[in-house]
Amino acid sequence: MPTRNSPDLIVVGAGVVGAACAYYAAGCGLSVTVIDRGPVAGGTTGAGEGNLLLSDKEPGPELELALLSTQLWQKLADQLPPRIEYEAKGGLVVASDAARMQALRTFATAQGLAGVSAHEVPADRLHDLEPHLAPGLAGGFRYPQDAQVQPALAAAHLLRASGARLRLGEEVTGILTGSHGEVRGVRTTAADLHAPYVVNAAGVWGGELARLAGVDLPVLPRRGFVLVTEPLPRVVRHKVYAADYVADVASDSAALQTSPVVEGTPSGPVLIGASRERVGFDRTLSTRALRRLAAQATALFPVLARVRAIRTYAGFRPYLPDHLPAIGPDPQVPGLLHACGHEGAGIGLAPATGLLIARLLTGSEPPLDMAPFAPDRFLSTA
Repeated sequence: MPTRNSPDLIVVGAGVVGAACAYYAAGCGLSVTVIDRGPVAGGTTGAGEGNLLLSDKEPGPELELALLSTQLWQKLADQLPPRIEYEAKGGLVVASDAARMQALRTFATAQGLAGVSAHEVPADRLHDLEPHLAPGLAGGFRYPQDAQVQPALAAAHLLRASGARLRLGEEVTGILTGSHGEVRGVRTTAADLHAPYVVNAAGVWGGELARLAGVDLPVLPRRGFVLVTEPLPRVVRHKVYAADYVADVASDSAALQTSPVVEGTPSGPVLIGASRERVGFDRTLSTRALRRLAAQATALFPVLARVRAIRTYAGFRPYLPDHLPAIGPDPQVPGLLHACGHEGAGIGLAPATGLLIARLLTGSEPPLDMAPFAPDRFLSTA
């Protein structure tokens, strides 16, 4: 039963989304406990590149969430230690031919009407921005609002700034409920913990946590690999990707898809993605995926052909069928809120998600329409 030391809120998941939920809830005066069966940023967050993107989102609810998050990340960059490596370096999307360039032009025009800054770069000016790009590209668009953070550090510093109590290495095995089905807390491998609200920020395991409460949230893992090069001088200045990447992000295919995404980091290594496939939680190294990533990256930046890849890692994006996260109260279990299913955009969308959850918990007006993210578009009795 609740005690004087019971928190107002339990957040399940110590990735960047859970950390943001804790940060903004604590900022509203709520006491928070964060639980994770692993370490801070031990799941999808730790395997992420730290992308904070507007450039890959078409006009609609996700872009509205991303625009809000862009503003919040800019504020967080001033409030959190510089070690989160926030870098407002901008993005550059390039087209290999005239047809893809026209598609980018149409896409950017629609984004501009929604509040995104996008500037066309003709083919003969691409090398002003990225001197090592391959010749023969048809042009591109620069997105100055795109940025990057070091995701594990961002999660850690959000949690530290929140003052939340951390319980790491504890797996949640049950949701405690009262006589009317309302949340009373969680059961872990170590103890029963009581609170009137629980936030499901469990990422790719968000569906499993929902099932503990007797509801169905169809979160699926979508595997991706990242290649990491040896440390280099800054040979890649922006986040650079091919126009095909936008279509891959929006695809529902379970098959392997790769499109070149290349970016430098403040510490030197170049990160190379992106691959997508639905293979469950299989972490088996896919040489097929890695060969394709390497070939596509060196075609975009030939200079990388002479560079060593020193490691690779895999992660799982929390995928929902309509490519929108589930954010908000569960309609069947009072006191349970969901904040998961962000796919590959969780790092970028984390602050807005955390702010929305905090506003819901305190009865304040959300800064945008939350209907498109409502969990009841999926939830049913399990």
